[in-house]
Amino acid sequence: MRAATATAAHTPLTLGDRDVPEPGPGEVLVDVTACGVCFSDLNLLLGHYPFARFPVTPGHEITGVVTAVGDGVTFPETGAAVGAQFLYDSDGHCDYCVRGDQILCPRKRITGVSVDGGYAEYVLLKAGYVTPLPAGLDPVAAAPLMCAGLTAFNGLRQGGARTGARIAVIGAGGIGALAVRYAVAMGARVAVVGRSPRGREQAGALGAELFVATSESDPAEALKAWGGGADLILNAAPSTEAATATLGGLAPDGTLLLCGYGSEPLVLPTQPMVLNRLHVAASPSGSPHDLRDTLAFSAAHGILPDITPITLDEAPSALDAMAAGTAHGRRVIAFS
Repeated sequence: MRAATATAAHTPLTLGDRDVPEPGPGEVLVDVTACGVCFSDLNLLLGHYPFARFPVTPGHEITGVVTAVGDGVTFPETGAAVGAQFLYDSDGHCDYCVRGDQILCPRKRITGVSVDGGYAEYVLLKAGYVTPLPAGLDPVAAAPLMCAGLTAFNGLRQGGARTGARIAVIGAGGIGALAVRYAVAMGARVAVVGRSPRGREQAGALGAELFVATSESDPAEALKAWGGGADLILNAAPSTEAATATLGGLAPDGTLLLCGYGSEPLVLPTQPMVLNRLHVAASPSGSPHDLRDTLAFSAAHGILPDITPITLDEAPSALDAMAAGTAHGRRVIAFS
């Protein structure tokens, strides 16, 4: 099979051929249909994950078809269309795992970071951590739902999204655009906070009723004028500073939720937070049951990201564009 390999941090991907692996006990072999190119893949190459195992095949936004199963596997069956996510597996016995919060397991492994992922024609996955794809969901367009979609949908749920709530989303990129669409489908009123007024048209097309350009106005003041402030601000931008700038735009008892962040620390104004009972939280991806809910909701509401299919050979240049800040839209490696 053809695969891409990250041999070390700060080293370009290498492309080549290797043997197709065979599934061991509890494993399934998946013929990869598509794998999204995620910002986390770039973080791997930039050395941001001290727990990474090199060499490793990147990629965790995976869709494909089960072609073989190992000993002891009764589900999924051969021929099943499945998806795989950031979480590769967990220890299965800690308090977090037994209550269904496997993403919080201290011994979890990450697909495409500590275990080989989907930048390959075939991938080995743990049977209990793959998710059936709902019928009718395009497996190529659905690939980013395994991470960007899951992070957005689960983040909204963790932040208490509800019908009629005022929800502001910072950044309308991969995670942000899906967060806007999910929030609208949940019955919320939605605002988008972006840097440039050029994003106003896109925000409206996604269903947002308000767009705030930080180059034109103070985002906290603009959100505060929006009916008294946002009940939930979801930061989907790779910047902690962008999130901090909106904190004053929360309504009393409101929540700032970090799905995206930067290297800079989060600085909080303690007195306003105490007086208004404000909350700050964060949400990393999700557990298997969260991905099932994400895919079911996406299929029911027809929510799929806008993508550009690429070949495996084009993956290095897609990551380079992401690093340079010139990438637009979601790139998905589509295998024929």
